[in-house]
Amino acid sequence: MTELESFAVELSREAARVALPFFRGAFAQEDKGVPGTFDPVTEADRAAEAAIRRLIATRYPDHGVIGEEYGEDRPDGEHVWVLDPIDGTRAFIAGLPLWTTLIALRQDGAPVIGAVGQPYLGEIFLGGPSGARLLKGDVEVPLKTRSCPNLDQALIATTDPEIFTGADRAAWDRLRASARLARLGCDGYAYAMVAAGSIDLVAESELQVWDWSAHKPLVEAAGGRFTDWSGQPPHEADGRVLAVGDARLTNQALPLLAAA
Repeated sequence: MTELESFAVELSREAARVALPFFRGAFAQEDKGVPGTFDPVTEADRAAEAAIRRLIATRYPDHGVIGEEYGEDRPDGEHVWVLDPIDGTRAFIAGLPLWTTLIALRQDGAPVIGAVGQPYLGEIFLGGPSGARLLKGDVEVPLKTRSCPNLDQALIATTDPEIFTGADRAAWDRLRASARLARLGCDGYAYAMVAAGSIDLVAESELQVWDWSAHKPLVEAAGGRFTDWSGQPPHEADGRVLAVGDARLTNQALPLLAAA
């Protein structure tokens, strides 16, 4: 494990230390959404990101940071940490252990390390130059995506079909109709399951850069492929992503998504 991979794990554990005591307890929350929508943020989100930022500033003061809760600091730097302290805040509020802490390191604009932590389960899924692995306590298990050559055999996922609007919703409906089984409501944990070989494909839209940056190096290090809906590397301006465990699924899924 490289120095920066180890630091990503350290950041994930620090976020867990701060956020976990709030889970299934009393905590302040507010709605930061526009009228007619619900976009919650809790004191756990903010406390966890603040703790991560303090560690980065202490250890690597020249690194930039992009975070969901506290914005950007030197986002054009050579090394930039991209943070979502609690991805799946709705699951967190509901007491469901499917929320994750997403930590990515972007180098020269591209994510190269991704840590997806689930503190309640004591799991950290790590992907980077040293490969992909699951860390649970003192145990490390290599991660590898599974073989699934055909979409009609695939188990696919998205957080909620309601995130899709217009042509994106029609695209998801086509994709779901072509797959064997779809699961909903997993947020970032679904991408970890792609890396672990339990889910074959995740498709989502309307994502921010902190929603997907940790997943790309994790899925790719485990042997999968991570693109936008046109088969190109994802980018901040679009927000549509496709993660597959078996690269052969990409060419079957993209035509179903292309009309969006």
